[in-house]
Amino acid sequence: MEKQIFAIFTRTPLHVGAGNSVGAIDSPVMRERHTRIPIIPGSSLKGVLADLWNDGNFRRTDEGKKLFGEDDPRAPEAKAGQLLVGEARVLAFPVRSAKGSFAWITCPLALRRLERDGGFELDVDSLDGLKEDQCAAVSDEVILGGGTVVLEEYQFAVQKKELSAIAETLAKLGADPVWQEVKTRLVVVSDEMFSYFVEQACEVVTRIRVDDETGTVASGALFNQEQVPSETMFYAVLGAEGRKEFSASDALSRVREKLESAGNVLQIGGDETIGLGYCTVTLN
Repeated sequence: MEKQIFAIFTRTPLHVGAGNSVGAIDSPVMRERHTRIPIIPGSSLKGVLADLWNDGNFRRTDEGKKLFGEDDPRAPEAKAGQLLVGEARVLAFPVRSAKGSFAWITCPLALRRLERDGGFELDVDSLDGLKEDQCAAVSDEVILGGGTVVLEEYQFAVQKKELSAIAETLAKLGADPVWQEVKTRLVVVSDEMFSYFVEQACEVVTRIRVDDETGTVASGALFNQEQVPSETMFYAVLGAEGRKEFSASDALSRVREKLESAGNVLQIGGDETIGLGYCTVTLN
């Protein structure tokens, strides 16, 4: 099997819902249970990608069936497609910074996963041992006088770590021009603080629907919705098995060509009509 990294950079806030909740947030986003890191399920990504192969009647083309499988499981010729789509996890998350407006935070766990999944050499071991009040920053762009970084309401003491090579590698994952600023805005925090920020620093918006007759909120139409902010970098692993229809590399090349024909922009998750979920995507 051949695999490549599928980078997803949010241009607008993204909501892939986990269903209704009994907590303060009525409609939370999907997260890993053990780390609380937001995710995009592989089934959601596969559906979005497969839709690129729909014909004018919203039926999957023959090439799409070979890559993603038959869209009608009852069809006699139905079989699984060649492509294997993994879930996407947050790699870098934007957080307000007292200097430089905002920074992208990541952590050793997220970088180690990228090393494993993408075959990169990021020297993550050099970042081990960061305490909850410590961080490493790639440049002075977000560092205040006295060698501190302030993210949201938390202050971190900057440790001397070399992040330039890591930042350059991350920048190459995505083609979005905004993402290229990661080379000066990257901050590495501890795994604990990363989990805290990705859970507590997502956007929460109040959604309503107004009753046209009364001019007030319609019954049951007031709810709080959680959204992953714009400028968040996710990544997933996209794999392909070689078959007689297409080789593994050919299958992935066809996906890349289709994405390029779509301008490397996909809409993922809910609320497409109000501008949520538009992402710059890159297959590396």
